[in-house]
Amino acid sequence: MVLNSSSDTRLTILLLSAYDAGSHQQWRQTLCEMFPHCQWTCLTLPARHFAWRVRGNSLSWAFNHRRELTDNYDLVIATSLTDLASLRGFVPSLAGIPTLVYFHENQFAYPPSADQHTSVEPAMVNLYSALCADHVAFNSEWNRRSFLLGAQQLLAKLPDHVPPGLIEQIRDRSSVLPVPLPDQLFIPRQQARHPHTGPLQIVWNHRHEYDKGPDLLLLIVTELIQGTQPFRLHLLGQRFRRRPEAFDVLDAVLNEYYQRNGIEPGVNQYISSRADYQQLLMQSDIVLSTALHDFQGLSMLEAVALGCYAVAPDALAYPEYLPADGLFAAAGLDLPTQARSAALCIQRHAQALACSGTPALNHQDYAARLSASALRSSWQHTLQALLKS
Repeated sequence: MVLNSSSDTRLTILLLSAYDAGSHQQWRQTLCEMFPHCQWTCLTLPARHFAWRVRGNSLSWAFNHRRELTDNYDLVIATSLTDLASLRGFVPSLAGIPTLVYFHENQFAYPPSADQHTSVEPAMVNLYSALCADHVAFNSEWNRRSFLLGAQQLLAKLPDHVPPGLIEQIRDRSSVLPVPLPDQLFIPRQQARHPHTGPLQIVWNHRHEYDKGPDLLLLIVTELIQGTQPFRLHLLGQRFRRRPEAFDVLDAVLNEYYQRNGIEPGVNQYISSRADYQQLLMQSDIVLSTALHDFQGLSMLEAVALGCYAVAPDALAYPEYLPADGLFAAAGLDLPTQARSAALCIQRHAQALACSGTPALNHQDYAARLSASALRSSWQHTLQALLKS
């Protein structure tokens, strides 16, 4: 069987998304669209109650969805939080089906939080699922490297009877397959400024949580306020009942800045409408990341596809997917130094816009390498090889 066959004998694929957050939803939807001739069955679990979801997904699926799980599939694709080892024990027929485990992220590389109870369970689920898989795919080389290092360090802490060569086994049957960006993102930017007029439009489109770097964001804004370039910051992204104190300070600093300079405030809310969100990205100049971890940076890449210039740390997965001219010095540096470097990147781009009025289309070209059309052959090659294994 082949993935692109339109014959009556259709390839059947079971896709398991154990913690179906927004980026995971986009990935599975785009993957299904990339191979429309396949017959997809997608089982998902909502992105809430993380600890229970990670430990309980095999139990939920095996006994609530047994009919769907035993439907004689040709291929299984599971996210890395799927407890594949337990699921194959509960549903033995799954053990003989070629399986790819896909890592959007790994539990070894998350920065620790004082507010969270640390548990080895999520990391062990990652490790066991990787060992169960016929092939393991990561969305970036940084994701793969940090997973293998973290797993190796964990195994080194175990007291005894640890089998040798486990990390090598996973490495040897792993590859990097980025999450494809939907082709419809790559449309012409709907406005041009000749020359650029008005405040610089900056988007920060990340979850309002500690791991997305609010302390660094506050320092960058402070640096920009001390400069001469007027700007508006659009604070987007998912919000929660509790958020780091830095966001409250940032709100106050921005409000005072806008009032003092007569600048209309930027958008400061989560935009639920996809169309409205993308329209704001198309009207903006810069998309900014201050993340402490990012395994591919889909929100950044989506903004770049819609015409924004990306400013991000020269660390994590960003050097793999973004041009070097927008990366600010971060690795091993304190936050004030990072903030000054990021502000310089933003100011350089503002000056270029003021001179030419032309958006940084080269960044769009970078993102185009990650479109569904561009990545289809890589995904097809990997899945086809699994079918032959």
